[in-house]
Amino acid sequence: MGLYDRDYYREPESGFSLRMPKTMVVTLILVNLAVYLANGLLTGDDNGISNALAVSNQTLWQPWLWWRFLTYGFVHASNEHIFFNMLGLWFLGRVVEQRYGRGEFLRIYLAMLVAGSVIWVASNVMFEPQEQLINGRLYPIVYRLVGASGAVSGVVLLFILNFPRQTLILFPIPIPIKAWLLGVLLIAYNVFGAFGGKGSFGSQSNTAFSVHLVGFAFAYLYFQNQWNLSRFSLGRFSLSNLKPRPRLKVHDPGADEAAMSKEVDRILEKIHQQGEASLTRKERRTLENASRQYKERRGE
Repeated sequence: MGLYDRDYYREPESGFSLRMPKTMVVTLILVNLAVYLANGLLTGDDNGISNALAVSNQTLWQPWLWWRFLTYGFVHASNEHIFFNMLGLWFLGRVVEQRYGRGEFLRIYLAMLVAGSVIWVASNVMFEPQEQLINGRLYPIVYRLVGASGAVSGVVLLFILNFPRQTLILFPIPIPIKAWLLGVLLIAYNVFGAFGGKGSFGSQSNTAFSVHLVGFAFAYLYFQNQWNLSRFSLGRFSLSNLKPRPRLKVHDPGADEAAMSKEVDRILEKIHQQGEASLTRKERRTLENASRQYKERRGE
């Protein structure tokens, strides 16, 4: 792995297991597929599950339904809709998850879902007609938003920002293209769709271009400012640091080795949850020292 020795990673246990997948990307894909299948098999043409989880322009005025600002991202309108979203998440999301870690990737993904729906609803309320006149009476117009496209768009741009010179193969036409050029084309296409279509900010289009742009913007700000959303998590502070330290220490090589092994396990778990970029200089030096000591013992 370069910085740390791969032999420190624990090998997965063999045999059948019902535990959740190791990667967050696989977990998200399975959840999306489960919701899509449940909506089709259990509710039929009325799309009961889809409508219950979708966010609409009226959700802004219904605080008891604000959870829909998140759940809409696990609902899809068609086979093509879910196929291309999950395809992009599968091919590029796994690399982004390896870059930032399982836990941080989930926080990024959910934050982009919420940001996209909130801004979509706000722009819809501000720029689109909310009522229509039918037979002399005013009736509310309901716009609904479903799909993970905003979050997937942000994940794609995070990949491009981290690996701009990587060569990608377009689907379904196998055309090689540099990642940075694909990013330029995607942003240009969505800007034109959002501001060049019939509706203000693309609200009247069947494709939520504005949500895609929010995903792009969030990914850019996250990358440019080197955010770490785990800092907003609860329970990251401990009173153990306030305990008095003993003034006299007795050197015990066995205890030092056990402490080193425990610290390496903690650092590797941090990499798994938050990505290699979250490591401090001290933690990197610890991994380097542990790797060097391990190689020396193998040489002996």
